[in-house]
Amino acid sequence: MNAPTQAIRFYRTTDDYGEFSNFARYSIFVDGKRWPTSEHYFQAMKFHDEASRNEIRRASTPAQAAEKGRDRKRKLRNDWESVKDEVMRKALIAKFTQHDELRQLLLDTGDAWLIEHTANDSYWGDGGDGSGKNKLGQLLMQVRDQIRKMPPK
Repeated sequence: MNAPTQAIRFYRTTDDYGEFSNFARYSIFVDGKRWPTSEHYFQAMKFHDEASRNEIRRASTPAQAAEKGRDRKRKLRNDWESVKDEVMRKALIAKFTQHDELRQLLLDTGDAWLIEHTANDSYWGDGGDGSGKNKLGQLLMQVRDQIRKMPPK
């Protein structure tokens, strides 16, 4: 596989490509419900109980949803570590197929390497120095490839 010709780094919603952040204010419709952001959905799916999921879905900001999702007073689902990447993929597919402008933005990145650039996260992000796994960026690139194979809208 050839190396990408460019890298696109994103993190804050106010920066270039901030739409790629899970905090970006694009609602998604998944599992029969409307979620204010992909962050709301992802954080809620950490739990099996509907009360926790609904409380997180109703959080007024993605930051509040994240805070509630990280609250370990709630019982984290036992299989979370094995399903979290697929939960994120599901959220991203919804986000980038339900909003035409996001779909186009993602496709317009061509073959660029997508990187969530932050020292705050070495799993979803690059760890700030490139040592992280950049799972969010990897999933976005996979979703981009998947969308390319879909019939045009």
